[in-house]
Amino acid sequence: MVERARIIFIHGASSSGKSTLARAVQAQLNEPFWHVSIDHLRDSGMVPMERFRRGDFRWKEYRARFFDGFHRSLVAYASAGNNLLLEHILEEPGLASDLALMLEPFDVFFVGLHCELEELVRRETLRADRPIGSAADDFHRIHEGQRYDLELSSGRPVEENVAQLMSAWVSRRSPTVFEALALEARASRTDRSA
Repeated sequence: MVERARIIFIHGASSSGKSTLARAVQAQLNEPFWHVSIDHLRDSGMVPMERFRRGDFRWKEYRARFFDGFHRSLVAYASAGNNLLLEHILEEPGLASDLALMLEPFDVFFVGLHCELEELVRRETLRADRPIGSAADDFHRIHEGQRYDLELSSGRPVEENVAQLMSAWVSRRSPTVFEALALEARASRTDRSA
């Protein structure tokens, strides 16, 4: 029997330091966790981003199916017993509830990573691999109304954030935010169908 997979889900704006935090946490965990990110798909060449940028394909036409496939892949990885360190940006309202239902069989620990707006803009400009304004747009939208098992600030040294995350991860309690979201989503669907 495959052990119930665990997922540490790091949610934050573009350029907030999710990858840096995920790599540092991955190096501290006492068992293997896959570091999974949309950036890995984009940067590996798996998704033909250059052709989207050139206009050969319209991203708007493929965006929904890309994210649907990405989310389903998370379920597949975890169903096989793989622990995940997921970094993601929940841009759409209700997506956290949808993912909570999809990831319900797994132990999900939801971490919000916050970063000051000025720092996000500075990092985005230095990276030069994102549309300018993405980070500011994320800053104003993605944390609004979200609940987390743990909230961190990328203004603190990464070592401190790792230590705080590791401590909170080890002492986490049920119900987690994703467990509560899944229950709420199920209740809401039941009410609508009644």
